[in-house]
This record gives sequence, C-alpha cells and structure tokens, in this order.
Amino acid sequence: MPDAPDAQPDLAGFVRRHDPDRFLCTLFAPAPRRPALFALLAYNHEIARAREAATNPIAALIRLQWWREAVEEAAEGRPARRHEVAGPLHAALASGALDPRDLLALADAREMEMEEGGMPTRGAFGAYLRATAGGLATAMGRALGVEGAALPALQRIGACYGLAGVLRSLPAHAAQGRCLLPRDALEEAGLSAEAVVTEPARAAPLRRALAEEGGAMLRAALEVVLPRAALPVALSAVLARRDLARLAAGREVPAPRGLGDRLAVTWAGLRGRV
Repeated sequence: MPDAPDAQPDLAGFVRRHDPDRFLCTLFAPAPRRPALFALLAYNHEIARAREAATNPIAALIRLQWWREAVEEAAEGRPARRHEVAGPLHAALASGALDPRDLLALADAREMEMEEGGMPTRGAFGAYLRATAGGLATAMGRALGVEGAALPALQRIGACYGLAGVLRSLPAHAAQGRCLLPRDALEEAGLSAEAVVTEPARAAPLRRALAEEGGAMLRAALEVVLPRAALPVALSAVLARRDLARLAAGREVPAPRGLGDRLAVTWAGLRGRV
C-alpha cells in the first residue's frame, strides 16, 4: 500500500476519519495531486452533512450557502475563510488544481436532500446520485487530469458507489427521520417514506432489488477502458461492487470495513485495474 501523504497531514487525517473509503483510494494518486483531492473530499464531507448537522432544511441551506460563498471568494482571489477545510480548499482553488464550477455544482446537488417528501421518482433519484457521488467522481477525475469519455464513466461509477451508500445507510437515515429512496419505487413496493423511517426492515425487498439494479449498472460502467490516471477514482468501484453484492443478497455492509474490503482495494490499486 502506498505511504500516507506528507502534504496537508491534518486534512488527510480529516478525510481518513470521515471518508475512509475514498481516502484509501486516493492514496493511489500521484503525491502532488493528493492535497487537492483531500481538499475536495473534505469539502464534499462538509456539504454532504449539511442536512444531517442542521436542525431543519433552512439551516441546512444556510450551511450550503456558506460553502458556496467560500468557493466563490477563492475563485475571486479573496482571502480564505477561517476553517480547517476552507483554508486548504482555498489553496487548491487558487492554484487551479480544482475547478470552482465543480464544487458549486456539488453544493447545488445537495439541495435535492432538502426537498419536502424526498426523491419523487427513480429518475430524480438517479439524477441525484449522478450529481452528488457521480459529480464528486467527475471532479476528482478532472483534478487528476482525466478527460474525454472517461469522465462520464467515472460519473456512473461514482453514482453506483453513491447508490450503495444510500442503501447501506438506510437504517441510519431512518434513525434521523429521513428516507432517500424514490417515492414511486416505494409505492410500487407498497411502502411510504414514513413507513421506512418507522420500520426500515420493511424496505428489505426493495433494497435488494435496487442493489441488483446497481450491480448491473456498475458492470456496464466498467466496460469503458479507463486511463491509468483515473485509477484513484475508479477504485471506488471495487467497494461498490462488494457492497451491492452484499445488499442484493440481503446482507449488511460491515462498519467499519473489514480487512477483506481494504485488501481488495489495495490489490486492485497495485494491479492498476478494477
């Protein structure tokens, strides 16, 4: 396994604590690229937890706006905000290592989580996954110099990883009073978001079906030949594949991850293919 990076050790530690999956994958990026990737992942964590950390949707929108302004100020060359993530993020944006448009799009995508009643349709749910986890994968790819047809493939891989994350987090979301599963799929299964929040186990058949669909989508996404530069992003497919297989079989994803998952990512990274 590659050594942990020397640059931005505090930020690397932040990402390791809050996004250990992508942290491990990012260790396979060239060392000079890692600080920007860690800044991006830390930013993603901050906006992803906006709804969870806020007491209501309005407060969550205010948190998102704070981060939008931090990005816009960095893009305009204004001073960095005083925050453990905003500082390194400002440096990455100022150096041109990250595109502010990618970061603003990620913040915009999180507004879908604030909408009353959750995701209305499968189409809206798919768009949400492509814009959030898929958008993050695209932004990481660009930060690594990936171009062309590989970027949409990374977006699809990221969306599949995001789907696995939503499905494995279903009980945790229910404990927070939330359900991100699309309403039309819930209705087809004879369920409602309120029923899933009250008793998450009732969504088990739908969870398995969505995981099976996600596995098929991931296999299709991996048919694209990706450049070596895309490897640190594509490695999330290793975990998505394992998680979706578990969930499709009605099993839970271990938390924290076991040695098998970490070794699978490491072996794929050392071989250079997923």
